[in-house]
Amino acid sequence: MFGNSGSGKSTLAKTLCRSESLQHLDLDSLAWKAVSPPERKSIAESRQEIEAFVSLNKSWVIEGCYSDLLALVMPFSSEIIFLDLPVEACIANARKRTWEPHKYESKEAQDANLNMLVDWIAQYPHRSDTFSRSSHEALFNGYSGRKRIFKKNNQQE
Repeated sequence: MFGNSGSGKSTLAKTLCRSESLQHLDLDSLAWKAVSPPERKSIAESRQEIEAFVSLNKSWVIEGCYSDLLALVMPFSSEIIFLDLPVEACIANARKRTWEPHKYESKEAQDANLNMLVDWIAQYPHRSDTFSRSSHEALFNGYSGRKRIFKKNNQQE
């Protein structure tokens, strides 16, 4: 499951995991070294953690905005979901986001990062990096298995 920051990946992943008894992996939890300022782990390091998770769990949801890491998961997946919401919807979701203790030490620390996050979300259609819409679209288009694209939250297909 992938899409822009604020697209609802974590919310949908948690809902699916509860309803289908699936294990959940948020790629944010393994993509970064525990240093300040933040620094990405190597792809090899993240690959080991992803492969360990997949080998330990028969049924799962893996979600994130990292096309480079998601590409490692594709051979193991039975379905992908691309949350391709408008930027404005992602920004609204980010502004309403509850505290994410696995990412921030406090709600105040999370809120202090909000302006940077909103700017990041707004750049999604224009970037060309692993976090971009073009990268996510290429990932979606290149997948030959079952796939769905959601243009709004709470979409039923």
